Amino acid sequence: MFLGFCSAEWLLAQDIKNNPNSNHGNKFEALGTILPSPNEYRTASGAPGPKYWQQKADYDIQCSLDEDQQRLTGSETITYSNNSPNELTYLWLQLDENEHSSKNNANYQDGSALPNVVSDQAIDHMAVSKEGNDYGVNIVKITDALGKPLQHMINKTMMRVELPTVLKPGQKFIFRIDWNYHISDRMKYGGRGGYEYFAEDGNYLFTMSQWYPRLCVYSDFQGWQNNQFTGRGEFALTFGNFKVQMTVPADHVIGATGECQNYQQVLTPTQFSRWQQAQTAKEPIEIVTLAEAKASEIKKNKAKKTWIFKADNVRDFAWGSSRRFVMDAMPAYVEGKKVMCMSYYGKEAYPLYRKFSTKAVAHTIKTYSHFTIPFPYPVAQSVEASNGMEYPMICFNYGRTEKDGSYSEATKYGMLGVVIHEVGHNFFPMIINSDERQWSWMDEGLNSFIEYLTEELWDNKFPVRGKGPAWAIVDYMKLPKDQLEPIMTNSENIINFGPNAYTKPATGLNMLRETIMGRELFDYAFKEYARRWAFKHPTPADLFRTMNDASAENLDWFWRGWFYGIDPVDLSLDSVKHLTADLDHPPVKVDTTIMKNIDKPMPDGKFPQDVSKERNRNDKNISFATDKDTALHDFYWKYSRGIIPYDTTKYAQHITQYDEPMDDAAREKVKSKQFYELQFSNKGGLVMPIIIEWTYKDGSKEIERIPAQVWRKNESHLTKLFVKDKEVESIKLDPKRETADIDESNNSWPTVTTESKFQVFKAKQQLLRSIPQTNNPMQQAQEKKAF
Repeated sequence: MFLGFCSAEWLLAQDIKNNPNSNHGNKFEALGTILPSPNEYRTASGAPGPKYWQQKADYDIQCSLDEDQQRLTGSETITYSNNSPNELTYLWLQLDENEHSSKNNANYQDGSALPNVVSDQAIDHMAVSKEGNDYGVNIVKITDALGKPLQHMINKTMMRVELPTVLKPGQKFIFRIDWNYHISDRMKYGGRGGYEYFAEDGNYLFTMSQWYPRLCVYSDFQGWQNNQFTGRGEFALTFGNFKVQMTVPADHVIGATGECQNYQQVLTPTQFSRWQQAQTAKEPIEIVTLAEAKASEIKKNKAKKTWIFKADNVRDFAWGSSRRFVMDAMPAYVEGKKVMCMSYYGKEAYPLYRKFSTKAVAHTIKTYSHFTIPFPYPVAQSVEASNGMEYPMICFNYGRTEKDGSYSEATKYGMLGVVIHEVGHNFFPMIINSDERQWSWMDEGLNSFIEYLTEELWDNKFPVRGKGPAWAIVDYMKLPKDQLEPIMTNSENIINFGPNAYTKPATGLNMLRETIMGRELFDYAFKEYARRWAFKHPTPADLFRTMNDASAENLDWFWRGWFYGIDPVDLSLDSVKHLTADLDHPPVKVDTTIMKNIDKPMPDGKFPQDVSKERNRNDKNISFATDKDTALHDFYWKYSRGIIPYDTTKYAQHITQYDEPMDDAAREKVKSKQFYELQFSNKGGLVMPIIIEWTYKDGSKEIERIPAQVWRKNESHLTKLFVKDKEVESIKLDPKRETADIDESNNSWPTVTTESKFQVFKAKQQLLRSIPQTNNPMQQAQEKKAF
């Protein structure tokens, strides 16, 4: 049985409600019924079970692009393999282009208010959803392999195809769909696919994604994943093999999922020669040059060419097409296997993409391979298309320069960040194929985490954008609780999508790696998750269980708090007591009397009754071993029956303890010790390791780390004694800001006053005024920025 989100959140709430007066809020209890029960498909260790299965869908697609009319016409033959143990009577397919339809969109609406400024673009966008339009997929016909029509029904963005006979386990079904649709202006109406029109030269750039009817996932844990596509929750897709033929204007250049099968026919002889040279190049080689792309922009060839691509074991297929593309390529090697890294971009992006894009692609696949599994595909591509979206072996990114070719630092690192992020999606979710429609964080969050590691290995001064360091999530965690939601919230219901799906899960994984588990344990377990679930359909439980299983760390407290909860971290250092050893007084004799553990009479003088013993005694059918065999009678048998008199003083045990005298060396050793009793409180609610920085009076420092389990017996308050060799000057919790503590004002002893933002600004202005203006680069930079 798969446990839904509402049920899981409700059960989590009951954990605390069931113990309202306990110092245990169940923060360290096992996740238990919150996770789905293990079974023969998915094991308790987090690995696929012995009877794990998944479906397969192979596609043979032919399509034609009408650039003048912005229309795509296609025909596809699908071979669907039923590897499940279930009989199927229908299939569900996704028609994502219906997102733009005025008739067949999902029509999931949110609240809205009157905007401050009404733009033409906003009016056009509202018109798409309110007025009639011809957007959306037109299904011309659906037939079986013999050409017989199949019944079908379209419900918004989903289409059900009725099978003529039951599709039994192990069987395949082949059918054909003819379709067409009007391609939307992506820059005006939004969405992931569509076109961008360049008015200055009259050309188009097409990003063809979610462009063909695609099989929904049918899985062991939820059956058909046919939740409507609203534009928010992304995709759940079935692996298969693709052969795709795309007929486009003859001067267009295409980048697509997989390997091109006919470069020699679609490229010029000179371009094909460059492609061959690129196979062993050390630097990116332009296959289609900037000069050739500019010439094509002007000529606009009306003839047609057909590009053929093949891709095996992928969950999707996307492509970009334009006569404006420069195309470059170079190889990268992952464990000895060659991967062609390629980029496509127009003249607006040339100064950035020519220098950085293909090298960033190569860096990304090598770095992700190090932290997960070796990149398995033969190609990885980056296309500049003024957006950010990912597909197998290809992604669409942004990063255009000023007209003079210059670019800001923010533009450069924004471009690098999006290329790394989108190329990284080849691993999450294209290979480790989670359900994005349900759990956005399983691809965006995990990918953002490895993106952060990849950016750090590109340049150790790569600007942080909130996808790794704990301190970067603090502002979000400080929000009122009615503005927060668990990471485990369904994609369609998330309010703060960026923090919830990207930065909080990425930050949590980085905290596990750097602070809670350590790099060695974390890296091994995370790679094991990637290895187990490559080319399969993992769920959150599979990740959580694998991380526990492969590390011997019970992380349920962390999954419970960080992923299912909304409590922030706020650990407080409430008090510090400093003690030293007093050895100037004589030894103390301690006389302690310990009573035997015997029954004591009640206030009325009678001994307490045991109802079981009473009933046993009165039952004539019961006989006791000590009655049958008197040799078993001893002192205690007689004593318990009063045969021996009840005299507590006689049977008391005296223990006399003496503090043994110390020699001079021992006395000096003890006298040198400094004892510190620290009291902590958990004000935020989320337990976390306690990281203490001790600063000693001699100026030296020491970092001490106490695992989060120190809170397991009392989740709210903790007293702990520390013995030090030197006297302490000051104490600070979480000095490197590793735990996302939302209030640092209670982290120090002696208390450190935190300056307000106004005080910081005022001090900065005073500093600026104190510097002569002619030698004041900070002030000049401020004035330039203000201008």
